[in-house]
Amino acid sequence: MTETVSGSAARRGKGSRKGLKVERIFTTPGVHPYDELRWERRDVVMTNWRDGSVNFEQRGVEFPDFWSLNAVNIVTSKYFRGAVGTPQREWSLKQLVDRVVRMYVDTALKEGYFATEQDAEIFDHELKYALVHQLFSFNSPVWFNVGTKSPQQVSACFILAVDDTMESILDWYKEEGVIFKGGSGAGLNLSRIRSSKELLSSGGTASGPVSFMRGADASAGTIKSGGATRRAAKMVVLDVDHPDIQEFIETKAREENKIRALRDAGFDMDLGGKDIGSVQYQNANNSVRVSDEFMHAVESDAEFGLRARMTGEVVDIVKAKDLFRLMAKAAWECADPGIQYDDTINDWHTNPETGRITASNPCSEYMSLDNSSCNLASINLLKFLTAAGTFDVQKFVKLTELIITAMDVSITFADFPTDKIAETTRDYRQLGIGYANLGALLMATGHAYDSEGGRSLAAAITSLMTGVAYRRSAEMSAVVGPYAGYARNAEGHKRVMRKHAAANDGIRTLDAIDKEIHAAAAKQWQECLKLGEKHGYRNAQSSLLAPTGTIGLMMDCDTTGIEPDLALVKFKKLVGGGSMQIVNQTVPRALEKLGYQQEQIEAIVEYIAEHGHVVDAPGLRTEHYEVFDCAMGERAISPMGHVRMMAAVQPFLSGAISKTVNMPEQATIEDIEKVYFEGWRLGLKALAIYRDNCKVGQPLSAAGKKDVAKEAPAEAAGATRPVRRRLPKQRPATVTRFSVAGAEGYMTASSYPDDGVGEVFLKLGKQGSTLAGVMDAFSMAISISLQYGVPLETWVEKFTNMRFEPAGMTDDPDIRMATSVMDYIFRRLALDHLPYEERAGLGILTAAERAMQANGEDPAALHSEDEVDHESLAQSAAIARPAPVASAPAGQARSSMEVIESRQGRTADAPLCLTCGTKMRPAGSCYVCEGCGSTSGCS
Repeated sequence: MTETVSGSAARRGKGSRKGLKVERIFTTPGVHPYDELRWERRDVVMTNWRDGSVNFEQRGVEFPDFWSLNAVNIVTSKYFRGAVGTPQREWSLKQLVDRVVRMYVDTALKEGYFATEQDAEIFDHELKYALVHQLFSFNSPVWFNVGTKSPQQVSACFILAVDDTMESILDWYKEEGVIFKGGSGAGLNLSRIRSSKELLSSGGTASGPVSFMRGADASAGTIKSGGATRRAAKMVVLDVDHPDIQEFIETKAREENKIRALRDAGFDMDLGGKDIGSVQYQNANNSVRVSDEFMHAVESDAEFGLRARMTGEVVDIVKAKDLFRLMAKAAWECADPGIQYDDTINDWHTNPETGRITASNPCSEYMSLDNSSCNLASINLLKFLTAAGTFDVQKFVKLTELIITAMDVSITFADFPTDKIAETTRDYRQLGIGYANLGALLMATGHAYDSEGGRSLAAAITSLMTGVAYRRSAEMSAVVGPYAGYARNAEGHKRVMRKHAAANDGIRTLDAIDKEIHAAAAKQWQECLKLGEKHGYRNAQSSLLAPTGTIGLMMDCDTTGIEPDLALVKFKKLVGGGSMQIVNQTVPRALEKLGYQQEQIEAIVEYIAEHGHVVDAPGLRTEHYEVFDCAMGERAISPMGHVRMMAAVQPFLSGAISKTVNMPEQATIEDIEKVYFEGWRLGLKALAIYRDNCKVGQPLSAAGKKDVAKEAPAEAAGATRPVRRRLPKQRPATVTRFSVAGAEGYMTASSYPDDGVGEVFLKLGKQGSTLAGVMDAFSMAISISLQYGVPLETWVEKFTNMRFEPAGMTDDPDIRMATSVMDYIFRRLALDHLPYEERAGLGILTAAERAMQANGEDPAALHSEDEVDHESLAQSAAIARPAPVASAPAGQARSSMEVIESRQGRTADAPLCLTCGTKMRPAGSCYVCEGCGSTSGCS
């Protein structure tokens, strides 16, 4: 896709300019990409778990058979256009993709991008193939708007500007409101507004930017984003030398103290609670824009001057370290403010002659000129990992070309919320290609996230992506011309291109997989510099790393953006009804890459399914533990591990990275100071932290709240004495002979005629021996407790996984390994006497049930009295089959975050989705709902 020939550009009066020649990579001549897939019909019914109400319903939708239920639900409910229940409603993924791609292809043909109409047809087919195979996705506004009668808005995020006039401030309120109403987010820098320490021309004192933030915050809280239920997404930035910087830093921390006081007084201060509206400044992320001058002053413990906005004179002098500590203390208390490194940002700025970069979008990944916008797209990296464990460089390169071409075309037909944004975006044509599933890719290739090898691979991929993007931009510039602002910024732009290429030369490769990618990246940068020198560039910016919340779910990604795996066990809904907790699909792939045999892989995966981590997993070498480290859980990646990964890829991005560095609750203010300082030293553009449990206004999951009204009567009534229910003289019983690591024994379990086991006797060891006596006493204790009403599942929960010798192989096909005789006995009792739902919650399944899970089927079907379509269950599974695990009992976990909560035994710091009530999961610096695809930030 790199050749150019004379074509339609010439017909448009472009003289000798050439059109792009497109070659097939994914598709077959004469075969439409849809015809190579197996399509199936499904019913989408989405409910709110809190009250059982139906949020959305559309039956008979059409999708490829390998798309997960979650992806189908989200695309159907979020992206299909037309009123539900009318003939105008879209019902097939084909219709959605056709609607969007048609606009791109028609516009590209009209504007002379292609050499011939045949090239346009190939472009059409390749783009459709990539989208339906989940190789990449455009950001959400493209799916919402393109090809509809609505304005063709393609940008998810915007940067605004505000000056030190009342007219400009009121325009800011209005522009933000329009953007929020459209479902997007915005950021801006308030540093031009005079401080509260400066005078007005009338002689009075200025209000200062923090006071105007209050009005904008109220507006954002009132205008629900996209007309829906979630709050608006916005970023507010203030320069570190602004005289009101201390007030700005403490703004949200003070409000957090107010939340605590009101909560302790009995007010409802949960997110979405009826009293939370009295708290201010909660609708924005705040960031301090620091300079190198300030950071050097922190380093040397020097003083730092705060400057008047109008004259630039120093109006106050502070200790830089004290101000830096104030930032860290506020972040420790409430996670705000984040930090943006101004000189680093502007050192990588391609348009310095037009103006400085002063702000970012709400998630901090898009950084560009004031009054500009960015349309985003993300690549699913795991799709390029071959069965042989190599990275398909050629297909990755061609897909990147395809995406960049399409994204540039979209700026030509796009609509924008304001005239100023439209003008800047069309003059500079900023793009934001990025990726998702990096964490899954690293694990699948046997790389620890926090390792030199992992960082090298991530850096090489990011460099290759941006190098291809800018090389393609130079090729498009040869065909349809450079961006309008290029001429005045040519030297600055080319300087940044040389910086990217030099950074690529500095990558230290360690493995064969990253060596190949790095070599390809070097070639791309060489070609990029050569073509750019000759033709200029079509786009001022090309790449960044976005949160990929909703579109990550659309692509069935295990991990979002640059994030590592959240945890090794996650939640999955099944097409046939019900749900499963599954071990992430990349775990067995990683174990195979590390050289483990199939039997070892099965044992390790089964251990992870039960414990949620790899510590003490049978046969797993300790040096491989780090490969399975996650963002949360037993072996959580350290905060600096996240920072080092960001630093590895930052030199290869036009923009920045949407990511929050999670820190444990016991982290200190000094720890946050270190993270902020190291972020500057390592060359990041922006950084935000979140300390566990630092926010009060965070809703607990339903399982975490006690119903006080229901508990009160029980407490008042007082404790009641249990009554023993003896078994009848004649009762049904089963005798099980077993062997654990060669030690043989017998178990007799007697049951009540109507329900449940009530007596257990065990024979182990010779009659009269100490062991036999202890087992007799243990049997009587268990039997009496069962007859007094202690549930069998309580004993199963206590004694499964108990470790002592003898331990090892058994002769029971349902229980292949046991960690002790007790472990085997209570697993067998569970299999024989507990219903499937209770066993599944404990992770105890029969061989037949495990086999069904391995095939992507729902084991509950074995126990259903209703007729079940097993074929449709099998077809609903993704091609990469999930590892065997336990199904989630009804009424318990409903999302991956709730699975993590159940494993860790504490409530996770994540909000509940205000649309469907599901616990959301982190996606960059935002949150995304696995149930319905809603996000807490710009989508």
